[in-house]
Amino acid sequence: MNIFKQLDSLLRGQRTTPDSLGGGANGLSARTFGAASLALGAAYGAFVGLFSVIGRPEPNWHQLLASIIKIPLLFLLTLFVTLPSLYVFSALMGCRLSFHAVLRLLVATIAVNLALAASLGPILGFFTLSTTSYPFMVVLNVLLLATAGIVALGFLMRTLRRLDESSITPESPAPADMNTGINTSPEQPRPEPSSRAVFAIWIILYGLVGAQMGWILRPFIGNPDLAFQWFRPRTGNFFASLLHHFGRLFDLMM
Repeated sequence: MNIFKQLDSLLRGQRTTPDSLGGGANGLSARTFGAASLALGAAYGAFVGLFSVIGRPEPNWHQLLASIIKIPLLFLLTLFVTLPSLYVFSALMGCRLSFHAVLRLLVATIAVNLALAASLGPILGFFTLSTTSYPFMVVLNVLLLATAGIVALGFLMRTLRRLDESSITPESPAPADMNTGINTSPEQPRPEPSSRAVFAIWIILYGLVGAQMGWILRPFIGNPDLAFQWFRPRTGNFFASLLHHFGRLFDLMM
């Protein structure tokens, strides 16, 4: 319960105020929000795998279990693959965040992402109960995860802005002119934050790696026309498959 209390305070913005962050994401616990991510990812995975139990003549409980395991694994493996590049980019561009601060910030972002995905799970469950179209379920899952990801990235950029604000220390007042009492020193420019630019580039890499990571870990939903497999052969790619399912979905609608 303590983990979810902290998650609630994160969602409400209480842990991402400039004072709470302290210039280094000090208010964000990687261990706490990592545990929350595992639980929330498993919850969304249960809704994803529900189609393999309801959408076929014989329930496939193995696929349900696989989906519960694979959804949190998808996010954590994507973070593992992309975190080193983010840290090197940020160090080269003079970002003030340490490695641990970057890790805490990203784990908190994943927790927000999966909290949003889990909150959309009942919607996914509703459509699972009301359709037998496998292409529709694939496209719907992609749209729901993309929606959760976009909102989570907004959270990340807002937190970075607050980190920039908390890391800027006020300048000491310049000496005034002895005769007029007017400050004659030129105004010191505020430093330009580079962290948001670095993270904006990394977001693109994270999305590309995450999409292909999902393709490697498939199946998640379970095609009712195929036998259960923990993993499928590494042929094709995520984007070609998504276009294929879009095409099948529109063919069914015509």
